[in-house]
Amino acid sequence: MNINSKAVFGLQWGDEGKGAIVDYLAENADLVVRFQGGHNAGHTLIINGEKTVLHLIPSGILRDKTKCLISSGVVVSLPELFKELNQVLEKKPNAENRLFISKNCPIILSTHRALDLARERRKGSKAIGTTGRGIGPCYEDKIARRAIKISDIFDEKILMEKLQEVMEFHNFQLTDFYREDARSIEEELEEIFGYRERLANLSIDTQSFLMECVKNDDSILFEGAQGTMLDIDLGTYPFVTSSNTTIAGLLTSTGLNSSYIKDVIGVVKAYTTRVGSGPFPTELFDEVGKVLATKGAEVGATTGRPRRCGWLDLVSLKAAIVASGITEICLTKIDVLDNIGSIKLCVSYELDGKPITFPPSHASELLACKPIYETLEGWNESTYGQTNYNKLPDNARAYINYIEKFLGIPIKMISTGPERDAIISI
Repeated sequence: MNINSKAVFGLQWGDEGKGAIVDYLAENADLVVRFQGGHNAGHTLIINGEKTVLHLIPSGILRDKTKCLISSGVVVSLPELFKELNQVLEKKPNAENRLFISKNCPIILSTHRALDLARERRKGSKAIGTTGRGIGPCYEDKIARRAIKISDIFDEKILMEKLQEVMEFHNFQLTDFYREDARSIEEELEEIFGYRERLANLSIDTQSFLMECVKNDDSILFEGAQGTMLDIDLGTYPFVTSSNTTIAGLLTSTGLNSSYIKDVIGVVKAYTTRVGSGPFPTELFDEVGKVLATKGAEVGATTGRPRRCGWLDLVSLKAAIVASGITEICLTKIDVLDNIGSIKLCVSYELDGKPITFPPSHASELLACKPIYETLEGWNESTYGQTNYNKLPDNARAYINYIEKFLGIPIKMISTGPERDAIISI
């Protein structure tokens, strides 16, 4: 058996540019697998100047021959899935024939969205900063063993029983605790049934499907969403997402074990960004932070919220590399640092007056950490669109080499712009 697979993970707080990297790698992939999260992800692809934002469908869908699988660890909003698919079909008419979805994917209901929004409103200034799309409440139902899954749609009796039970529970919370309006069970049932025919052609058993792909020596590319520092167990809790964004999430979602993963690619932005609330040791509040936000077009692809910007945090990256067993790094948006001047890298933290070289596990401790920086000289030349490593400015290569040496992981890809072909492969 020839193991021919790659996994792509974000190593920061998401928004590292994973979608563009997956699209680039998908040229040589037979199958791209999305394995966690929901439509709270936003993977932006720019091809021939045309922008496509994917939230649920794997980023390989814009390749003409690549198959795509939404695996069981993903929570799925059916209206959003088919809205997105219909948009993709305008560009790739054969996309629906190449898309598959696990029968075990939990379904996001209208009550999940209502609960998500109601909770954030109630928390006010202490809100976590979720996308308000029902992701967290749906994962809660999955863990509580009451989630409705794709497979339930094909048995009307089972679907009605489960929907009645879970929505009565949701509506009780909405009306009695949050003082919100209840949602109609009948309308929800009618909407779900409206997707049943199309789902019947898309839904499969994940593990057996993947094992057949492995048996056929297919090239498989696994696509992560969000980032390591948002992992429900390893991230800056409670300011995290509701899924495992590391290799652990890949394994439980697909039913494969780690021996089926050959290369593990960590995607890292050349600086750091974060959307929503939570600690961010290297965050910048000065003019440099504004420049990064403007040049990097740092606005959330899913929510439209501005991203907080800061210097590259090598301390958190070391922990992220351990979490997923990263074997190589892709550095994105190096061009955003053009003409910045002096560039800082966070090489350790100071906590309670003492230096630490590994991030604390609790958000309150991370909030108290002060970054300790190493300063490198910037470059006053453009790297935008460059595809030859040797033609990068000397100081840009020095910056890349510093990161590589500090982390002890080779940097094998460098993104120099948003277009599909603005990639340096080393």
